[in-house]
Amino acid sequence: MAGAVAAAGSAEQFQQLLQRPDRSLVVVHFWAPWAPQCAQMNEVMAALAQEHSQVTFVQLEAEAVPEVSEKYGISSVPTFLFFKDCQKVDRLDGAHAPELTQKVQRHAGAAPSPAASAQQQLQTRLSKLVNAAPCMLFMKGSPKEPRCGFSKQMVEILNRHNVAFSSFDIFSDEEVRQGLKTFSNWPTYPQLYVSGELIGGLDIIKELEASGELDTICPKAQKLEDRLKSLINKAPVMLFMKGNKQMAKCGFSKQILEIMNNSGVDYETFDILEDEEVRQGLKSFSNWPTYPQLYVKGELVGGLDIVKELKESGELLPVLKGEN
Repeated sequence: MAGAVAAAGSAEQFQQLLQRPDRSLVVVHFWAPWAPQCAQMNEVMAALAQEHSQVTFVQLEAEAVPEVSEKYGISSVPTFLFFKDCQKVDRLDGAHAPELTQKVQRHAGAAPSPAASAQQQLQTRLSKLVNAAPCMLFMKGSPKEPRCGFSKQMVEILNRHNVAFSSFDIFSDEEVRQGLKTFSNWPTYPQLYVSGELIGGLDIIKELEASGELDTICPKAQKLEDRLKSLINKAPVMLFMKGNKQMAKCGFSKQILEIMNNSGVDYETFDILEDEEVRQGLKSFSNWPTYPQLYVKGELVGGLDIVKELKESGELLPVLKGEN
């Protein structure tokens, strides 16, 4: 009968149900009458049986048919086994309704319902968002223009502690705004995540600040000078330019690339158009107002004109190799 869940009261009945010729998939629920979660999962099975008339759903009381339970290593209830052509193809331990539904859909070859698929996509998206940076702040507005008092206070605390954080404006996406409340089990904003884990809202952050724990939990912003030093020392030969090795975005950068490529020396590039902070900061740091800028072992060599002069005098290769 379509939509019904069969019961196997013996090993023979179980074997007969496995061998039904008209069914490609058999799902067996090993259950016990004393376990409330089994009763819940029996209801889930009944609902799945309504949706998947081509699948055989079977209830088997684990302790009443011990030879079958022992054969398949059933040590706890509820446990679900999936059979195709009398062969076990999958197993699920525990009362996990969403996972049971997914496994039935997958083995029966049914497409997930659009609602389930959309929900899954949202979960994946939220998971990516909370992990988008080591420290993620979900707030109303942006750090420069907070659109509520709580978000404003949160930004002020994070800035005061020199925390490196990225932010997401929940006003920009209603799906994220509503979905994150459920995802994080936290009903209000702002919400602060560190390493993909929810730390909490404004009250929690204030408590962490008061106890001195905030500085140990949140990643620090690297001071610009430290960042520039680490960038110019990232490789023995570093070229700061407009564009990259594959494509220069100005004539001077293109010319210096040609010279560097002909030198045969390994070098790395940094595209200053991608980072305004570095673009402006490096001018002051190196006391050199234009780009490209070439560094060897952390020391500024100069721009295009100097590199051309070194090439013409034959000094470029020794300089690039750090011999001068």
